[in-house]
Amino acid sequence: MTLRAGKRRLLKTRAYGHKTPYQDRVRAQIVLAAARGRSNARIARQVRLTVDTVRTWRGRFADHGIAGLADRKRSGRPPRSWTCTPVPSTASGWATTST
Repeated sequence: MTLRAGKRRLLKTRAYGHKTPYQDRVRAQIVLAAARGRSNARIARQVRLTVDTVRTWRGRFADHGIAGLADRKRSGRPPRSWTCTPVPSTASGWATTST
């Protein structure tokens, strides 16, 4: 796997940035190690993941580039959001409603 300078710079920023979310850091480290010619098994040991996980992220990067490292939309029940609304002044406290 070969990387151009711009992509390599972006991946290094993600891999070693202090404010980068953990998952993004690990995925960037996987791609950078692959660009150095490391095997999937060696990368898996280095980042403490399974070989299948390393293979997945290398494949997604190869197919979709940087955008392939983002989480995919998950199926299932949509998340619920809870909001607190003030109760009229005749009652005390708060009412909780689900949307």
